[in-house]
Amino acid sequence: MATLAILRHGPTEWTAARRLQGRSDIALSDAGRDEVRTWRLPDAVVGWIWATSPLQRCVETAAILRETHAGAGPLLVEPRLIEMSYSDWEGRTIAELRATYGQAMTDRERRGLDFRAPGGESPRDLQDRLRPWLDEIAVAERNTLAIAHKGVMRALYALASGWDMRDKPSQRLLPDSIHLFATGRAGLRIVGLNRSLHSAGVAAEGA
Repeated sequence: MATLAILRHGPTEWTAARRLQGRSDIALSDAGRDEVRTWRLPDAVVGWIWATSPLQRCVETAAILRETHAGAGPLLVEPRLIEMSYSDWEGRTIAELRATYGQAMTDRERRGLDFRAPGGESPRDLQDRLRPWLDEIAVAERNTLAIAHKGVMRALYALASGWDMRDKPSQRLLPDSIHLFATGRAGLRIVGLNRSLHSAGVAAEGA
């Protein structure tokens, strides 16, 4: 059994514009860097193994947090934490896609875990990519702090909660927050969601 604490990277220009970022390697905005410098991690997770998506918005978020938190654990770049691919839809907004494709977009969104941009990945694909990594963490009993993406966090939440993504989740994953899961033989379960990164010294349950 191990505990996974996960947070989303800081804001980018595309975050502010609500554009699908996917695999596009977008840097943090200046405002995003300033925001990450205000974040305070729960004391209990700082010394854990750190894992980050290879995309620069996550690597940069991790670097800033490591500068502002003493005693940070080792840092690993984990390719399986990369964001879900939206292929040719990257750089566009959901509103634009709905306006362009109309009912076809509505039908595609109703697929839930099997929603997929043309040539891209589905949330189910993303879950399949994450499962072996979660198993590795559990077997090694390696508590891990991950810096990743909205799609990754939603896929993990769906895996832990049974949400099929066909409608709104029972709990919304808030920005500027850290989310805690336990991973083990019984699978993934939720420990705590939406722990504010603006509250210093918050305990991490299960740590």
